[in-house]
Amino acid sequence: MSERVEQEEIFSQVLRAGRRTYFFDVRSTKADDYYLTVTESKKFTHDDGSFHYQKHKIYLYKEDFTDFAEMLNKATDFIVNEKGSEVISERHQKDYKKEEGIATEATSTESFTDVSFDDI
Repeated sequence: MSERVEQEEIFSQVLRAGRRTYFFDVRSTKADDYYLTVTESKKFTHDDGSFHYQKHKIYLYKEDFTDFAEMLNKATDFIVNEKGSEVISERHQKDYKKEEGIATEATSTESFTDVSFDDI
């Protein structure tokens, strides 16, 4: 049984994002061409304090770079256009507390009456 060996890393970038870490690694094929692996590593902590990492990896080859980048840009642009760039994931945190007293609807000035200080 042959053991699968990862190819040598040529270039690597790391993006730490909370409990997730993303690795962007350029590797070399047996034919000495390059490809990209993108790995998401997420840390899970157990009740006893021990932890493990769950990893997901995709392989991206040069012939797919242009289409992949185009689709990624379209998808991210769609998300920002539809939902804005505000991060709302804090609502799902265990210690999230909704701020009270903050108006969530825009108030129109048409319903106000002009009052001068002489009237008071």
